[in-house]
Amino acid sequence: MQGIDFIQDLAVVMLVAGLVGWVCHRLGLSVIVGFLAAGMVIGPFTPPFSLVTDEARIETLAQVGLVFLMFSIGMKLSLRKLRRLGWPLVVATFVTALVVYNLSRLAAPWFGLTGVSAVFFAAMIIVSSSAIISKVLQESGLNHDKAGQMAMGVTVLEDVVAVISLALLNSVVLIGGLGGESKVGETLGSLSAFVVLAVVVGLLAVPWLLRRLAESASEELQTLVVAGLMLGLALTAQKAGYSLAMGAFILGSIVAETPYRAQVERVFEGTRDMFSAVFFVSIGMQIDVRMLGDSWLLVLGASVLALVARTVGGACGMLVTGVELREALRVGLIVTPIGEFSFIIVQLGVTAGVVPERFQAVAVGLSLLTALASPFLTRRSAQISDWVAGKQPAWFESWFRYYDGLLERMRLQQKKSILWQVSRKRVIQIGMEVLLVTGLLLFAEPMFALVKNFIPGETLFEGAPRLIFWSVLTVVVLLPLLAIWRNAAALAMIYSELSTAGNSRLARIRRYFEAGFKILAAVLIFIWLSAIVPIGGMGEWMPLIALLIAIFAIGLLRSKLIYWHSVLEVELQERLLQTEGSMDGTTPPILAAHSEWKLTLAECQVPDRADVSGRTLGELGLRAKTGCTVARVERQGVVIETPPASFALYPRDRVLLLGTPEQTASGKTFLLSATGADTADELDDVIMETVDVPPESGLIGRTLAELAPTERVGVQVAGIKRAGVRLLNLGGDEKLFAGDEVLLLGTATQIQAFERWLIEPPQGQAR
Repeated sequence: MQGIDFIQDLAVVMLVAGLVGWVCHRLGLSVIVGFLAAGMVIGPFTPPFSLVTDEARIETLAQVGLVFLMFSIGMKLSLRKLRRLGWPLVVATFVTALVVYNLSRLAAPWFGLTGVSAVFFAAMIIVSSSAIISKVLQESGLNHDKAGQMAMGVTVLEDVVAVISLALLNSVVLIGGLGGESKVGETLGSLSAFVVLAVVVGLLAVPWLLRRLAESASEELQTLVVAGLMLGLALTAQKAGYSLAMGAFILGSIVAETPYRAQVERVFEGTRDMFSAVFFVSIGMQIDVRMLGDSWLLVLGASVLALVARTVGGACGMLVTGVELREALRVGLIVTPIGEFSFIIVQLGVTAGVVPERFQAVAVGLSLLTALASPFLTRRSAQISDWVAGKQPAWFESWFRYYDGLLERMRLQQKKSILWQVSRKRVIQIGMEVLLVTGLLLFAEPMFALVKNFIPGETLFEGAPRLIFWSVLTVVVLLPLLAIWRNAAALAMIYSELSTAGNSRLARIRRYFEAGFKILAAVLIFIWLSAIVPIGGMGEWMPLIALLIAIFAIGLLRSKLIYWHSVLEVELQERLLQTEGSMDGTTPPILAAHSEWKLTLAECQVPDRADVSGRTLGELGLRAKTGCTVARVERQGVVIETPPASFALYPRDRVLLLGTPEQTASGKTFLLSATGADTADELDDVIMETVDVPPESGLIGRTLAELAPTERVGVQVAGIKRAGVRLLNLGGDEKLFAGDEVLLLGTATQIQAFERWLIEPPQGQAR
């Protein structure tokens, strides 16, 4: 039975992933290395250990795991985070990718690759593994170090580079080579339009949906809906000519923009980790171990190339943005591991027949070796960079000081630029509106195919649904077009004012300058719309009819439509400006290093059965016992800064420790210690029960404050029925009397303990 076989394969993959992950954790290795190795062992190419043999089912497992993995990677990125990282890191990432791409493509002929295959080979090395790097930084205690922060920012931005690379490589495959530069440019433009369309619609719809779910639905329903959205957008991206990975990545980025990111992350955490492991094991199962053995020289050569190219590229990227050589080299050494996106890129090339099949094994071997080298390079990055910096020639140091000063002057000049300051917001708005309109028009036909069965009017006349669809779409498109024109007209006025300021002769012809700018803007808008409006699929008269209907609708509802468009713009800006209160490890590092203080930041998460659970910081005495202090605590996505001594720790709290490396290591050991003791009773075990106070009870005449039943046996007195009168909201001065019917809240064991306490003789109650 096909279904039973799939369940069997999934069970094998999960059990093996769990076992190997535990072993790798004990050995201090990256679990991704273990997942890949385990997949190769249990896959169809290693009899008699082949526990999973059906290649179609393996491919299905890999695709499902890929979608969940890309969603989790997208959750780590948002537009707010990009803005917080700043343009210098964006530029550094671009330069890193450019250097690595060119070095790898130049070296490709040594590996027997030319043309398109060389492009895929370079793309395989161009992107680092954010999963491996974040894990290594956390384990080495460098995730809050300056170089570690910059490296984490670069690897997060490289995920964006990878998504763009996948779309471009897909277009290269479709056009059959590198001769169609215009096609590649067209693909990049349509990709940008698709992303903006998906992000705008997502930012307007997803937060509203998540807010409704948070108010009225359980966590299970929230998980189901988010998973459905994730798979749906992944499928939409696939249908639009891109990849499943891109759709899932976009939804993750959209969710990261919402206030519900921490909540979604919490309810999705287990599912995400499970299917991410399935992806890596499935990739390993697709690798023929014999092919890996036959290609060991290629693997070794590609690994050396990746380590050198990525170190040089990362260092160059940092140097271009003004980071000193020591820190730049450290970043380059940290971002060397190759991982998840490389597998996807190579798989695309192999499936398209443009990359030799053995390079799937090379990609896995490359990831294994770079992942094994990463912990050593990360921990030794300071010593290596200090040694290299000590060997730099004096002329390079002098030139870099001059270059750094030049960058600083450019930054100051940009801040003083009146033209840029007054026009920046409008230019960005025009760019976003242009991409939104482009996306709506380019993907109009696929959208019509999805909704045509739900549009009434087929019985009226032939083509009525299409006319209705295009009329509505034209109204929707005309609104941002009007916004584009308003912003363009405002820019024309600003530019004409600035270009004629201080010159009385030019001031007389200022209106002609403004008219010229407007004419130029109108011509550009006309050329742009002519290139993207799909007139061929609309029929001969339909564009004109739809336009007339849309103009009539806008004339009739102009004020309301403009108001709705303004509301949508405001909501989008609010979504993008919401603050993010979590310790995500990618906040921009401070400009000056503080290594002379010998202090470091370390992060840990309180486990479920931790000994410190429920105890306050004052009770724990962490500073007295280990020397480190608790700087911050993140709980359910909310950061508590400088928590007081009365603050209690609970399972799954993320704790940020400050101290020397030895002190923070001791503090982590203390906080993570767990004896495995039984946890407290769950809420499901709590019941309400009434108990009668017998005449001989030793508790008669004593107040609730004096008895303290909660501290003594764990029950809470919810009410007392006395002489037919029910007493609620009891104070501490309330006494117990014979014949009272006491309503207790607690577990069955606690209530039984209270009953035994009631019948103890008075002499047994001496306090």
